[in-house]
Amino acid sequence: MKTSARNQFAGTVRALTLGPVNAEVLLEVADGVTIAAIITRRSAEALDLAEGKPATALIKATFVILAKEGEIGKTSARNTLSGTIVRRIDGVVSTEYGLDVGGGLTLTAVVTKGSAEGLVLDVGDRAVALVKAPHIIIAVE
Repeated sequence: MKTSARNQFAGTVRALTLGPVNAEVLLEVADGVTIAAIITRRSAEALDLAEGKPATALIKATFVILAKEGEIGKTSARNTLSGTIVRRIDGVVSTEYGLDVGGGLTLTAVVTKGSAEGLVLDVGDRAVALVKAPHIIIAVE
């Protein structure tokens, strides 16, 4: 399957909590890197999700919010991934960042040019990526 989601992290379901409407999926994508996703219960059942099952987290680069490390307070975003900026590509409208979050994973974030100018994040800087759990799509083979 090919998708437009720039971030595709294969992992293993470590926990699955089923509610009457939604389900919470905790997907371990590398040692020390876990992504929380909220999907519908019907989707979890259709995907036959269970602890120990392989799955992939899909995250659109535009769903990622970036901040300098140490400059965020409390947020409602379940996923806070810290790392080092390893790539910055400035465009006319947007800037693309690559954030090394460990375990051989690089998270891609795309922010508006104005936001990038305000962030002042460059290669080598420490940053935090925030992604709300409902913005994570779960896929299985």
